[in-house]
Amino acid sequence: MFQDPLQAQLLPALQAAFQELFQHALDPKAIAFQPTRPEFEGDVTINVFPFLKLSGKGPEQTATAIGKHLHAHVDVVERFNVVKGFLNIVIADAYWTDFLREAGEKGILQFPSSGDQVMVEYSSPNTNKPLHLGHARNIFLGDSVSRILQAAGNDVVRVQIVNDRGIHICKSMVAWLKFGNGETPESSGLKGDKLVGKYYVAFDTAWKAEVAEQIAAGMKEDEAEKQAPIMLEAQEMLRKWEANDPEVRTLWAKMNGWVYDGFNATYARMGVGFDKIYYESDTYVLGKKDVMDGLEKGVFYKKEDGSVWVDNTPDGLDEKVLMRGDGTSLYMTQDIGTAIKRFEEFPGLKRLIYTVGNEQDYHFKVLFLILKKLGYAWAEGLYHLSYGMVDLPTGKMKSREGTVVDADELMEEVVQEARLAGEELSKLDDFSEDEKTILFEQIGMAALKYYLLKVDPKKRMLFDPKASIDLQGHTGPFIQYTYARIRSLLRKAGEKFPVVSSQLSGVQASAAGQPTTDSYQLNQEERTVIKLLHQLPAVLNEAATKLDPSSLANHTFELVKAYNGFYQTVPVLKEEDGTKRNFRLALSNAVGSATKRALWCLGIEVPERM
Repeated sequence: MFQDPLQAQLLPALQAAFQELFQHALDPKAIAFQPTRPEFEGDVTINVFPFLKLSGKGPEQTATAIGKHLHAHVDVVERFNVVKGFLNIVIADAYWTDFLREAGEKGILQFPSSGDQVMVEYSSPNTNKPLHLGHARNIFLGDSVSRILQAAGNDVVRVQIVNDRGIHICKSMVAWLKFGNGETPESSGLKGDKLVGKYYVAFDTAWKAEVAEQIAAGMKEDEAEKQAPIMLEAQEMLRKWEANDPEVRTLWAKMNGWVYDGFNATYARMGVGFDKIYYESDTYVLGKKDVMDGLEKGVFYKKEDGSVWVDNTPDGLDEKVLMRGDGTSLYMTQDIGTAIKRFEEFPGLKRLIYTVGNEQDYHFKVLFLILKKLGYAWAEGLYHLSYGMVDLPTGKMKSREGTVVDADELMEEVVQEARLAGEELSKLDDFSEDEKTILFEQIGMAALKYYLLKVDPKKRMLFDPKASIDLQGHTGPFIQYTYARIRSLLRKAGEKFPVVSSQLSGVQASAAGQPTTDSYQLNQEERTVIKLLHQLPAVLNEAATKLDPSSLANHTFELVKAYNGFYQTVPVLKEEDGTKRNFRLALSNAVGSATKRALWCLGIEVPERM
């Protein structure tokens, strides 16, 4: 388990202080360390108000007594000050310079293996349409959480379940047969997923026209919607699919194959992948046996019509049907069976995380409760990574009407925005066209991913493609630009100071290029950057614990913003004092390495030049 190295030094000393000063054994969990607010002197702050009953003293007296004890017994505590009931501790420069050396030697964002296997499910699209903006948030969130968990020492299994059966794909199939004239991805020049999506929209258009005709002929609207000839054709095709009709199954496999090729091209551009793919055409038969087992055990009950239910009212939820009276299953039945199958296939699995929109919050509460009732201990390790919708300035998206924001088009838009912004700056004269293409792809994808990941997943958000590209804003490209600036600085240092450059593993170097950590006095800008660098592993740990990449995304931005302030204020290569210059180069190197690793955790690539 991760522990902040500074807190690891302070906690035992605090326990000793409480024992000696107040004759009380302090629970380490009762201590909350906070970064000191910028307007006060200090690095770490402790709120002593919760401990006044133990001390029997006022807040300032309590804080002062603890501060004096720490100063006397802990080498890294240089001094302290008290503001009301808040103890602000100043940490000695030597601690920060030692940390910088260790950061260069070991790296700070790769934790030891925990041995825990975690499965993360994300994407999970339908095969009747291309991936869209909503899928993009899901995919980038699931991919980033997978990377963060991996960096935190977990063995991560990335999976998706493809909804490849049902009335939705039959609608596309019927429309293609009626209107397609044998059109294929090759003949049309369309990606396979876009071609199938085109016919899903065509079905809806034809269905609405037929409904309107029947209403005009005197039929009621709800009856017209059910009896529209094209809808009846789709329902008949679904029946044939379920009966394994060879012609229907062949068409289904062909059109789904087009979609998978399209999905794979989109995933490749997104930079994501999966270790295992589940298909609903296989999993929809799962769960029936498990429901019947639960019925025999008395976990579920049967109604007069033969349907099987679970009563969750004692748990504050509703009754839920798990199997219809005719023996057919529902999504809940399938999800029960699929979860059980996954833990059978991966016996070392400790956690299963479902990345699914917040409209399914209730579904997962019920699913997890049912699996607990069935006696599966691993159900405690199930988690719904819920997230809010993504809106655009133009409003809500609708798949059937073809008004979704296509993920491929969105990626192309942000890449073109990156190209326009980059060419306006006119700093790429020494780049070849191929190098520019790679650079703009990296910048555009960073803009898209960071903009979607910097927001708390639970919050609904508005996406603005142009704002996402801003090189001076709270964006992925701004972080990339800082990394490229650091790499440029280090290349120049290598040309001017080759001996020192070879020492830049993060070790503080003297003018002769030899390591030293003695008596270096940090200025405020250096101190600010090192403290943010020092906090980064704890932030990564928190992101892994809460399954929330936004904290890592935002802290990385704060780190590079502070570094830019340092870079613009403090001389580096122009510094005449060799010790200071080399320390600042080592600090720059450490920030660059940590930034690259943090962006990897967000699924973002970094260019060496911008």
